[in-house]
Amino acid sequence: MILVYTEQQNGIFKKAAYEAISYAANIAQSTGAQVCAVVLGEASGLETLGNYGAQQVVHVNDARLNKLEAKACAKAICSIANAQQADIIIFSNNNTAKAVAPRVAAQLKAGLVAGAVSLPDLSQGFVVKKSVFSGKAFAFVQIKSAIKVISLTPNAYGVNKTTATATVSNHTIDFASTDFAVKVISENKVQGIVPLGEAELVVSGGRGLKGPENWGILEELAGSIGATLACSRPVADSHWRPHHEHVGQTGGTIRPNLYIAVGISGAIQHLAGVNSSKTIVVINKDAEAPFFKAADYGVLGDAFEIVPKLTAAFKKMKASQQG
Repeated sequence: MILVYTEQQNGIFKKAAYEAISYAANIAQSTGAQVCAVVLGEASGLETLGNYGAQQVVHVNDARLNKLEAKACAKAICSIANAQQADIIIFSNNNTAKAVAPRVAAQLKAGLVAGAVSLPDLSQGFVVKKSVFSGKAFAFVQIKSAIKVISLTPNAYGVNKTTATATVSNHTIDFASTDFAVKVISENKVQGIVPLGEAELVVSGGRGLKGPENWGILEELAGSIGATLACSRPVADSHWRPHHEHVGQTGGTIRPNLYIAVGISGAIQHLAGVNSSKTIVVINKDAEAPFFKAADYGVLGDAFEIVPKLTAAFKKMKASQQG
């Protein structure tokens, strides 16, 4: 059995959860196993997880699990893993997995590989490819334990959707009061935009924009293609933009399908957070900017001239498609 921790928030499943189920389903095709999705907390419509490859869903319908409590989540997942006799457990490699997956691996005496970027190689045992050194290299890790835990890098594997549905069953956990030792007082979340970690399209700006008053051209560009905004560390440190938009080695690590960098030199610290993007477009007037070496496409010129023209082109293309 392959178990997939399927993270949800307010009853809504994230794209990364569908990726993890699709990833597990592909492994199942090679091993002959079944896929069981685990849902913790209050949620509905769970049978639709079968669209992505889960044959069954095990639900722990406990409101206390609506908020992340690593100890309680790990206890629930381990209980289900034992009940289902799971030998592979899949997470999406996000903040939740970083808190929960090591606990699960320790309790089940399982080998753990965090940040997988492709399907395991089963021809030589069970070998998992992962990125290392801030995405500048890859490591191949063999898991020899009976139970294996993998966390999949978001946007590293596509979502495969069908019309199949899954059977849903409930699972009850006898939690202790100490399993919920952390109390969440309040939450401050960015509303109305796709979070950077989940965004497939990102437009990012650096000091080349000269000041916060010029960010309007990036906002318009992002709006024209439905992208999320990001920035370099100097921009966030100067309070031109909020810190949650900062990407790089000391900020967020993202893997969008398209990353447009405007006025960013491309220091190695910034590249560490974005170099796994599938397509990188760099706009900079400095021909010596190191970012051009990492770019798939580079535009040499003044951002204040190029970005408005690019936005106009996107809007024209969108209008023609709608017409």
